[in-house]
Amino acid sequence: MRKGLLGALLATAVLVIYAFAIGRAVVALLGSGSAVGIAIGVCLIVVPLIALWYIGREWWFASRVQGLANELHAQGGLPVDDLPRSPGGRIDRSAADAQFALRQAEAEASPDDWRAWFNLGFAYDASGDRRRAREALRHAVRLHTTAASSPK
Repeated sequence: MRKGLLGALLATAVLVIYAFAIGRAVVALLGSGSAVGIAIGVCLIVVPLIALWYIGREWWFASRVQGLANELHAQGGLPVDDLPRSPGGRIDRSAADAQFALRQAEAEASPDDWRAWFNLGFAYDASGDRRRAREALRHAVRLHTTAASSPK
């Protein structure tokens, strides 16, 4: 199982366990009548809700990216990860940068093509820029959603 998926499953499970474990304390604090107790009880509800929202958003994003990958695979357009790696499994940086330049040029040439942005996202990731990788993948999801909802 991939490390990222395992981490997401673990974080989700911990949050669910936390919610059940803390539930009785929240009820007691909210029913205490004390301003401090009520404030703590509210915080014990709000913080997990924020975490749940964030985790739900990440699960939604992951499922959308996987859907794009599945669609590309069905079309025969899913890029092959054939970058050279070190014996420890690290991607060769110069090869990743060369692939990145190609993927960036493709996205610039076709700014409305979700496939180009999807490929650019994984090129960013291979080059070690996770923040931009996620931005490019989010853009690919938006483009795909727009293309799917527009009349043909």
